[in-house]
Amino acid sequence: MMADSKNFRSLPTAIETDNNAVFEVVEKSILGLWEVVNNLTALRPPKRARYRVTIFGSARMASGSDLYEVVKQLAGELSLMGCDIVTGGGPGLMQAANEGSVMADPDDQVKSIGIRVDLKQEQVTNPFVEEAYCHRTFFSRLHHFVLMSDAFIVMPGGIGTTLEALMIWQLLQVRKLDQTPFILVGSMWQGLMDWAEAHMLNGTTPMIDPADITIPHCVNRYEDAIAILKTSHHHWQQLKSEA
Repeated sequence: MMADSKNFRSLPTAIETDNNAVFEVVEKSILGLWEVVNNLTALRPPKRARYRVTIFGSARMASGSDLYEVVKQLAGELSLMGCDIVTGGGPGLMQAANEGSVMADPDDQVKSIGIRVDLKQEQVTNPFVEEAYCHRTFFSRLHHFVLMSDAFIVMPGGIGTTLEALMIWQLLQVRKLDQTPFILVGSMWQGLMDWAEAHMLNGTTPMIDPADITIPHCVNRYEDAIAILKTSHHHWQQLKSEA
């Protein structure tokens, strides 16, 4: 026998009449959801066939600019080493990295990957992304970068790029990431390192340990980044062959 839906709608409930009860239901649901997220973040991805390098950088850098061409060259050389390239999947230096990977890999031996976030001003995935993901939140997107990557290169960029750089630095500081190359390329990042040393380390009350300031590799040339990654890539290959 079917229940009368009208009678169900007419019955007052604690949730319908008590705003506190509504809040408690929502709060418990959200806390339960976060517990699921915490459990999922404990899972580690399967072993990858290839070393993956994430390249962060400005979305505003025009195609054909000097820095755009530098990032194309960087990504191309890493692809020739057998590395997958991961970016934010959008325009600017993200596109430069994806383009450099695709141009250096006509036989599709490696992957050019983009991890997007849903932004009104950046709706289109750049045409050089071969494997695309899209997130609704920066939180989940940043975590995806961490799960996907064996190394991080940070090229010049704005607030978003700086956020990404600081998150990776913090995860390495607290050892949620371990033995993961983190390379800052360009003179703008030396200013950040100088500021951190002056105000966080050498202030009246030190707020970081001396070892924390040594976590990023700060270099001026992309060739120096490649040299660091060649060593890390070789070590990764050795561990993979022993597994």
